[in-house]
Amino acid sequence: MKLNTFTLSAMASALLACAAAQAAPQVEVLHYWTSGGEAKSAAELKKMMEAKGVAWKDFAVAGGGGENAATALKARVMAGNAPTAAQIKGPAIQEWGQEGVLANIDAAAAEGKWESSLPPVVNSVMKYKGHYVAVPVNVHRVNWLWVNPEVLKKAGAKPPTNFAEFFEAADKIKKAGLTAIAHGGQPWQDATVFESVVLGTGGADFYKKAIVQLDQTSLTSPTMLKAFENLARIKTYIDKDAAGRDWNLATAMVINGKAGMQFMGDWAKGEFTSAGKVAGKDFLCLAAPGTEKAFTFNVDSLTMFKMKSAEEQKAQLTLANAVLSPEFQEVFNLNKGSIPVRAGVSRAKFDACATKSMDDMAATSKGGGLVPSFAHGMAIDTAKAGAIQDVVAKFMNSNMTPQAAVQALAKAAKTM
Repeated sequence: MKLNTFTLSAMASALLACAAAQAAPQVEVLHYWTSGGEAKSAAELKKMMEAKGVAWKDFAVAGGGGENAATALKARVMAGNAPTAAQIKGPAIQEWGQEGVLANIDAAAAEGKWESSLPPVVNSVMKYKGHYVAVPVNVHRVNWLWVNPEVLKKAGAKPPTNFAEFFEAADKIKKAGLTAIAHGGQPWQDATVFESVVLGTGGADFYKKAIVQLDQTSLTSPTMLKAFENLARIKTYIDKDAAGRDWNLATAMVINGKAGMQFMGDWAKGEFTSAGKVAGKDFLCLAAPGTEKAFTFNVDSLTMFKMKSAEEQKAQLTLANAVLSPEFQEVFNLNKGSIPVRAGVSRAKFDACATKSMDDMAATSKGGGLVPSFAHGMAIDTAKAGAIQDVVAKFMNSNMTPQAAVQALAKAAKTM
């Protein structure tokens, strides 16, 4: 068949158009926001990026603590095929920075005025060697106790503020034939309960010395022994089917009235909200026993990896600033149960739990009670955190004594 000049020109134009369509900017985001409220939040970011002309390639890896996502990320980076961004936080950002694989996103920070709109403690975590390499998404409070008030009422118990009241309420719920504490027997969930118990037993200063500074005297002190004794008692209120249960399924037990209380960060609130429950009426958000004047923070962030093409780099900067836009900060945190990380976001649509979290974060920031979460990768390097988590998991799943746990904890803190 003979092709004329017009036909060839038309074919060339079509091929160019097809190539241009294929070359549309894209971001691939590795995350573990896979439960109800979290998945809604990720979907909002996808929608926002697509509205900006950037395609979204979702790389969701299930597993609430992020261990599976971290494994998948390592495999991708080692293969020389890193995603645009990955959900990484705390000291792990610095560890990836040392590998020389992170992108400099100072341009996005300058455009978005991050220095003036983010808390200094957050800004420092997002940088490696003075340059922004990650964007914060939100602030979670970890030391919450989620309570079903109907279960309390049935059991004749009152909302607890300290450990004495907590154990009294748990005894009454158990006596009423219900599960007192909803829990999932996974190492990160065990660690979440542990850090709140340490904070409630010893206070913020003790928590900082023992869990953040890993001070050996504090780790082997009578206070730490008491924390493990409290934890041992908590174990007695957890049902026999807890092993391996995902956190959101434990939250569902509280939502459905099968359990009375759950230790979990405020991402649990997203599950209550997704189920149509109202804060203060259908569920209570209380500071974990003894922790009213403290706040364990967990800042989710998207860490940016080096991209080859200018288009990919531009799309990456677009993603970074979309994350910190007031519009996304509002909708993401309303869905996820957390609070905005940047200043200037309207409180109008946030519920009583969120506004309490905002007020408590401001108060503890001034009063010295704002501390990083060990269980959620904000306090210490991953090797030490992993070793300590192993000790806690062993304690939660064996007959290990509090005395033996204290000694094992002190040894784990020396992990290199």
